[in-house]
Amino acid sequence: MRKRDHNVLTNAASLLVCGLLAGVVVAAAAFPAVAMSGLAAKAGAETFGALPTELTVARAPQISYLMASDGKTPLATMYDENRRDVKLADISPYMQKAIIAAEDHDFYKHNGVDINGVARAFVNNQNEGAGRQGASTLTMQYVRLAIAYSASHPADVVAATEDTSARKLREMRLALQVDKEFSKEDILTRYLNLASFGNGAYGIYAASQVYFGKPPSKLKIEEAALLAGMVKAPTTNDPTTKAGFPLALDRRNYVIQNMLDIKAITQQEADAAKATKLVVKDKRTPNGCVAANVNSWGFFCDYFYRWWMQQETFGSTTYDRERRLKSGGYTVVTSIDVQAQRGADRAVRKAKSENSKEAAMVAVVEPGTGRVRALAVNRQFKLDDPKKPTNKISSDPAKSRKGIRGNYPATVNPLLTGGDGITGYQAGSTFKIFTIVAALEKGIPLSYTFNAPQQFRSEYKIQPGPAACPGTNLYCPTNSGLKAGGVQNMWTAFAQSVNTYFVPLQQQVGAENVVDAAKRAGIQFRTTEDLRLSGTKDAAHDWGAFTLGVSQATPLDLANAYATLAADGKYCEPTPVQEIRDPEGRKLDVANPRCEKRFSTEVARAAVDAARCPVGDNSKTSKCGSSRTAAVVKGIVDAPVAGKSGTTDSEKTAALVAMTKQYAVAGIMADPDWPQTNVKMKHKEKDGINPPVYETLRDAMKGKPRIQFEPPGQKISEGDQRSIPDVKCQSVETAKSRLKGAGFEPVVSDAKVTSTCPAGTAAGTSPDGRTIKGGVVTIQVSSGGGASPPAGGTPPGNNGQPGNNGRPGAGRPGG
Repeated sequence: MRKRDHNVLTNAASLLVCGLLAGVVVAAAAFPAVAMSGLAAKAGAETFGALPTELTVARAPQISYLMASDGKTPLATMYDENRRDVKLADISPYMQKAIIAAEDHDFYKHNGVDINGVARAFVNNQNEGAGRQGASTLTMQYVRLAIAYSASHPADVVAATEDTSARKLREMRLALQVDKEFSKEDILTRYLNLASFGNGAYGIYAASQVYFGKPPSKLKIEEAALLAGMVKAPTTNDPTTKAGFPLALDRRNYVIQNMLDIKAITQQEADAAKATKLVVKDKRTPNGCVAANVNSWGFFCDYFYRWWMQQETFGSTTYDRERRLKSGGYTVVTSIDVQAQRGADRAVRKAKSENSKEAAMVAVVEPGTGRVRALAVNRQFKLDDPKKPTNKISSDPAKSRKGIRGNYPATVNPLLTGGDGITGYQAGSTFKIFTIVAALEKGIPLSYTFNAPQQFRSEYKIQPGPAACPGTNLYCPTNSGLKAGGVQNMWTAFAQSVNTYFVPLQQQVGAENVVDAAKRAGIQFRTTEDLRLSGTKDAAHDWGAFTLGVSQATPLDLANAYATLAADGKYCEPTPVQEIRDPEGRKLDVANPRCEKRFSTEVARAAVDAARCPVGDNSKTSKCGSSRTAAVVKGIVDAPVAGKSGTTDSEKTAALVAMTKQYAVAGIMADPDWPQTNVKMKHKEKDGINPPVYETLRDAMKGKPRIQFEPPGQKISEGDQRSIPDVKCQSVETAKSRLKGAGFEPVVSDAKVTSTCPAGTAAGTSPDGRTIKGGVVTIQVSSGGGASPPAGGTPPGNNGQPGNNGRPGAGRPGG
């Protein structure tokens, strides 16, 4: 701060006179009869000289602002006190003059203590009929505020503001020192930034916003006079109340007259200002996530708040972190993408109303950074009013019988991100992607073929029940409609969501490796059972249905896991921020993305290549087959896309992931109040989960470049390709022997085909040229008397139809 020049003799005289007068004033206040004694003056001077001269000034609490990713759209404000420090250059000259006219006419003339004012206070206070005078200058008032805001104990705050002689003496002593150390402009700025103006407005910036909806640089004479007049008694002179309005108006006009008296304004300006009608906005600054700029954005705001409370950068305890957020004066540019968020809001509410027990939830994550671009659910972010509740009775029968209300249409529970008892929802066959990843890491290529049966007898042991093979304790998953899957590779099996392809594939690579792939991609396990099964290699090894998505995940987990693959295997911790600046404008590193390589680039690209099939896109390296579980996504988004749908047992939840290189969107439809709902969650219908996901992605991609997914290499796609022996017209047993000898797994088709070969012999194979070493080769059996069999074609048992249409098998999820 710039120090002002002072005359040494003047300062010395000021100290002496102030000390003497202080003693007299204090004595007059306590013992009027002895006020004029020399003893009082001497005692006052000695006491005054012994008082401390150092003023510790801590930064007063500052409001923190949360903005959308564009740096302009407001999201929310967080504060204990609504205050934002500003420079004097950003404060209207009228406001500067008004506060001096209202509180301290001689501000620019005295050295922090107005000696004449002290004397006047002494004389006045001898008159029993007169009101009390304290002779406080602006500098002394600043000292009082600074002491209060720098106090570390409540008792110190009380001592700084109580009406005692000791407090007055200390203020006078420190005011003289402050006046030596700081310029008048600095003192004025500090005072205006600290003063309270009522209605939750601390400092001139907040006051200008609350009462007039404008920055302090734009304050007019009459506005500045009103604010200056409120400082002395902000509650009494509150212009927003019926009782305070006339008092505030009188006080405003009083200050305007004082501005004229000190020649701060002209007579013409004063008259015009007094004649101006008093109009105030009373627009309190919203505080917290419940008061977010848009009600539905509160869920994102709450996610940010929970994220902040976990960051040790902001303190070692949750108390410290919350205090930093609400008083640290940060400017936070969050990751919320306004375009994506608005699209997501529209989409979820189009699918389901706020009064629906089904929650349509959508999360959007940016691959390569982990920035969460949108969180939307068909709910209001607010607490239900206990006095006038509007929430519906819970859909959970046990709670319903007790009259307990549910979490719709309003809730502050983290439905999309987890925590506070929210553990997630079964995401169904979206989890099959992790089996693909684990298989690729084991060297099994995308072209790996398997003849998927109608029911697969696994080696996994479970409790006897519908999901077990009859009479056994072995897990036996099936496909929808009890259909056989036929010969499938990873592309076609993922496109059709064939359960009896993925369970044996998981069994081959090890369930523990599939669970590990899900963990590395970003899936978190929150329930006691999921934590137990995922906690050790042995426990995970027996998790037979894991590939079918029986564990719980949030939409945010799911979106981030797929985003990891879209980013060529680079996992990024989900984050709600992209920039944080402290009050001095310094960027904090805590906002930087936190990423690490979790999968090889080739594995990630191969997994994404397979994931293009379910959503209507085409793999770069192979045909996806004719059946897709969510084929319309590609056309609606109009961009290269990848993803997967998922349904759980009895359709208690429905899920879809759809992503481009820029956005990964995951949606889950479920009943958060009652996970065992008897309502069937839908996919493709207008009130299902698919439309909210692809409409969100479509809207997010508006104006964005269309970026192609990088194709994987031939080795990880095709594997070790071998020529298939020609077994045409040979006996079936000979054909099987030759194929097995060549390193293939032969199967015999139940269906017969017209062929020139003798009936009962091999008419050919499918495929008939080359395929992966160890892959399945189907022997087509001739019915005789016809044309030669086709060279390839649709595998038997498939016939161009989906294995399960995205629906669950008996007793287990699919889709």
